[in-house]
Amino acid sequence: MSIGAQGALPDSRVPAIRGEMSVEEALRRVLAGTGLAARQVGPSAWRIERAVAPPPVAAADDPPPPPAIDPVPIIVTATKQPLELIDVPGAVSVVLVREHRRRDPGANSATVAGEQEGLALTSLGPGRNRMFLRGVADSAFSGQSQSTVAVVLDEARLTYAAPDPDIRLVDIDRVEVLKGPQGALYGTGALGGIYRLVTHPAQLDQTTLDATALSTAIAGGGLGYGVSSVGNLPLIKDAAALRLAGYLERSPGWVDTGSRQDSDRTHVTGLRALFGLEPRPDWRIDLTAFGQWLEAGDSRYVYRRHARTRPVQLVEPHDNDLRHLALRAEGKIGGASAMLATAMTWHDVDDAYDATVGAEAFGLADPRLLLDSRAYRTWDSELRLRGSAGRLGWLVGLSHVTARQVLVDDLTSFGGTRLRVANDRREASDTAFYFDLTHPIAHRLTIDAGARVFYASLHENRVLDAVDFDRRRHRFGVTPSIALSWQPDPAQSVYVRYGSAFRQGGSTVTSSNRVQSLEGDELATIEGGWRRRLRGEGLIDVSVWYSWWMDIQSDELQANGLLNTVNAGDGRIAGASASATLPMARGWRLDGGFDVTRAVLTRNALGFQVNDRRLPAVPLYTFRAALRKDVRLLGASGWAQLGARYLGPSRMSFDPDLDRKMGKVFDLSFDAHATLGRLGVELSTSNLLNQRANVFAFGNPLRYRTMDQYTPQQPRTVKIGLTLPL
Repeated sequence: MSIGAQGALPDSRVPAIRGEMSVEEALRRVLAGTGLAARQVGPSAWRIERAVAPPPVAAADDPPPPPAIDPVPIIVTATKQPLELIDVPGAVSVVLVREHRRRDPGANSATVAGEQEGLALTSLGPGRNRMFLRGVADSAFSGQSQSTVAVVLDEARLTYAAPDPDIRLVDIDRVEVLKGPQGALYGTGALGGIYRLVTHPAQLDQTTLDATALSTAIAGGGLGYGVSSVGNLPLIKDAAALRLAGYLERSPGWVDTGSRQDSDRTHVTGLRALFGLEPRPDWRIDLTAFGQWLEAGDSRYVYRRHARTRPVQLVEPHDNDLRHLALRAEGKIGGASAMLATAMTWHDVDDAYDATVGAEAFGLADPRLLLDSRAYRTWDSELRLRGSAGRLGWLVGLSHVTARQVLVDDLTSFGGTRLRVANDRREASDTAFYFDLTHPIAHRLTIDAGARVFYASLHENRVLDAVDFDRRRHRFGVTPSIALSWQPDPAQSVYVRYGSAFRQGGSTVTSSNRVQSLEGDELATIEGGWRRRLRGEGLIDVSVWYSWWMDIQSDELQANGLLNTVNAGDGRIAGASASATLPMARGWRLDGGFDVTRAVLTRNALGFQVNDRRLPAVPLYTFRAALRKDVRLLGASGWAQLGARYLGPSRMSFDPDLDRKMGKVFDLSFDAHATLGRLGVELSTSNLLNQRANVFAFGNPLRYRTMDQYTPQQPRTVKIGLTLPL
């Protein structure tokens, strides 16, 4: 159990207690007569605060007061220690995966991006997208450089340099998004922030099983379906349990290629097994095995704006397969809490591109396909301790990450010839010691300071013109963070934070076909924010930030259609965002938010003139709003929600020859959910107005310089689902 308070406790004598009792009873006895009370704010977290005086007794003829609705506490653990959302001294969004999303195999990272501010995705297609936070966007192209956002499952990093694996939200409890550089806690590469999925653990005392079936229809496209099932089985009473979640989705396509109708169909299969063991009351061991296999039948780009068809060309399939094993042990060592975790992830991404146009530079007669094959292997281990010494809260940890990646590009011909045009291998490692200290320095004013001392290495091997180039690089450094937070009352907080992060420099291929080392990125951010917790589930969250980004590593598209990484220069990013959840009378609720980000290149090191200095891929502004009504009718309970979202303008590249305008996307949606006895019924729609905006201006790298490309907005989509406990 974690028991704490905001600020200092008063100097009050309390009685000693002995015996076996619940945590609630023990805290009640300790705090009796002190004017304090303990409130449970999470499954294993309690908060000590001033006791609320009982309301005055109303006269007999007075009407009864309306019942008070306490806010549901949201506990954030991406900070590596459990904190109530109101207490986090930094920008964080928590997207709770509601029941209708938790069983939908189509709910993914794009779903999360649509429900919070600051998270942007490219729209190349499922399993192909890059993820960016707060305008920290190095390139819209997926090259070899480390991702600026780390995707984390529970305590383990899933990705290092791979595109977003598009993990589905089946049986995911919540998604925590830490915004801004997180080098102090998460190490190299976390320039933009952290995207963390938190699973439902195996329950030791519940036997459950449910199944969901969904049907999907797309206007002008095909029909699809999805199924999911989640079961929990205690194996040893109050000691061991197994939880299984499986899902399958066959998503219909809507892009016609020649005579192939709806050729961009997507198939996703996922299976997750969690084994939980409590060998003693203060220790728990969790073992996770997870796999997701994603296949897209074809690409989604077209050659005419607003079109959903393209001329006949070769099929361009995509595979994104991920397997993951993780072990985690948590418990008490003396007065401290300990956590040990280790995980291994195997991630393979394969693409095929029509090479009948644009592959002339390689000198292969009758080119047919460019086959891009990438293999990523990530081993992530961590040991951390946290506790307190008087009024000082402390967290210390050791971590090690090893990430291997192999990129192989082969060009094939109609005659069966295969030419290898790229063969790159990298192995990166990050070994670090980190700490974080929290201490109240005045009434309701707290300082939080931490740093990460790291040793990073990078080993690269490239084959150019049948010659091996082998390079090793090392970096020793420190990435600090510091924050001040003030709580004028328990329901609101104000914070100011400085954070930093570093990304190891890779290499580039010069015009003379030689390998040259690149400088590593360094990013620092200063931000301020205010949060206000409201009755019910209400919350207001406002933040502003300014970032300095030095020696930006950016992936650029070369004339031959392959990708290369360069140092683009320095950048500055300024932004503001706000979100609000406002419960209203009679079961109504309003959700909304906006984000404005201005990210520009302030020093140009690209070697050519840049006409537009905005960083690529990130919308200049976004807006969302949703109006929800909870209803009860004829013994059934449910809700209905009308939502709208707008993504502002964005662009593709610094290079004027490659730059394309995109964005200005409007989406109107309607969702409804009802519970009829044990049966759950869901209706979900998107793009009700059947808009045809260009969500992304890239598809085939070989054709991109000579042919305009557009990725159409998904047409009007209707989904109907049924969930039944078995």
